[in-house]
Amino acid sequence: MEQLYHYLTIIGVVLYWVLVAGVTLRVVLKRRAVSVSLSWLMIIYIIPIVGVFCYFLFGELNLGRTRAERAHKMFTPFGNWFNQLNDCQAHLPEHMSVHITKIDELCNNRMGIPALSGNSLSLQDSPDKILRSIIQDIENAQSSIRMVFYIWHPGGLADSVASALIQASKRGVNVKLLLDSAGSPRFFRSHWFGMMKSSGIEVKQALAVSPMRIFLRRLDLRQHRKIIVIDDSIAYTGSMNLVDPEHFKQDSGVGQWIDIMVRVTGPTVNVLSAIHCWDWEVETGERVFPQLPECTINTNESLHPIQVVPSGPGMPENLILQVLSIAMHQANESIRITTPYFVPSADLLETLKMTAQRGVNVELIIPHKNDSLMVKWASRAFYSELLEAGVKIYEFYGGLLHTKSVVIDEKFCLVGTVNVDMRSLWLNFEVTLAVDDEAFTKELYWLQQTYIDSSHSILLPEWNKRSVYNRFFERAFYLFNPLL
Repeated sequence: MEQLYHYLTIIGVVLYWVLVAGVTLRVVLKRRAVSVSLSWLMIIYIIPIVGVFCYFLFGELNLGRTRAERAHKMFTPFGNWFNQLNDCQAHLPEHMSVHITKIDELCNNRMGIPALSGNSLSLQDSPDKILRSIIQDIENAQSSIRMVFYIWHPGGLADSVASALIQASKRGVNVKLLLDSAGSPRFFRSHWFGMMKSSGIEVKQALAVSPMRIFLRRLDLRQHRKIIVIDDSIAYTGSMNLVDPEHFKQDSGVGQWIDIMVRVTGPTVNVLSAIHCWDWEVETGERVFPQLPECTINTNESLHPIQVVPSGPGMPENLILQVLSIAMHQANESIRITTPYFVPSADLLETLKMTAQRGVNVELIIPHKNDSLMVKWASRAFYSELLEAGVKIYEFYGGLLHTKSVVIDEKFCLVGTVNVDMRSLWLNFEVTLAVDDEAFTKELYWLQQTYIDSSHSILLPEWNKRSVYNRFFERAFYLFNPLL
């Protein structure tokens, strides 16, 4: 019997090391950032068995065969629809500033989406204002409402939005609602799910979580976009989920979530509508294109060009990261960034440092308390080298600062759903707006200043005095970079 156990042990060890060797080769042969590959190798070697299991679950961008094949077939017809926008009078590259021209060229060449002028924008920075504005626009809807959100959490004014949607559907408005399965479990267990379906609303779960398929699709690949399109004439996007912060995660210990949304009218609305149609087809197989925008533009008026930048499986890789890099490289005076989750790639980290080192005033505002303990510690692993490069870091004390925004030279901005982390920039379905509107950008910059006024500045001499305990956890959680 002892000899049998001896042989079984040898066989088990050999099989384990064959497995580790195979996964190691797979990690090394995948084309990705070296830092990500090294992080995965450390996880695999430091945490036996579990590390290999985690790699199969989270290590590769796997949408699942059906969705991946569907997305591949969709790219050409959606590209054709987007390309028609280049013939629209709203595409006026000769009237754009240098900030957005290069981004327009990139997005046009990679996905066929041009920057369009003739928009109006409204920055909404309080939950009450945002939700009441959405409710009013839903109540005035005539033909269609398209919505996609990561989180829908019942309670408070979120229930009033649900009621407004049900009433709209009952009066004949076509309502399509797409919600991420992992982000909105409370909604799918609530009575609102059944009530909406009974009223005729098409409600779909995006990327349904199933234990039976954990090795067939990456589980932490999520539908993270936040888009509302009403009658193809009004759109909303930004950082806020469909939640009332007074009724959401009150026991998390991080305070109320701080968010913004942008209300848009003009040709950009139709592009956001097309992004929703893309997401809808990826999930359901049903193809519906929005109407093309009316493009009559008065060039004597303010043009307010906006570039819609989507990302996600099936779309060009790293598009939002490239846009962010282009924007930062063009900065001459200042960059101000707000993000709740800060775990940058090696390339993005170097871009931030280099921008500060060439004399640009780079400011980073992140929450002091975070709902992700791992992200909190991993973020702080970057503080020292950023501070040494001249980047100013502020920790916000007024709640969980969830706003995702970048302001360049107080003239140009990026605003949307994208965090400065690997998950948003490489993995999830995201969307951001590149806005070439100085008045709107000034308004966003002033809002960012209110965040700084409620923040504590991290100074390098004080930071260097932190305890060995803190340094250990920073480096330990930094190793989990690919999972964050």
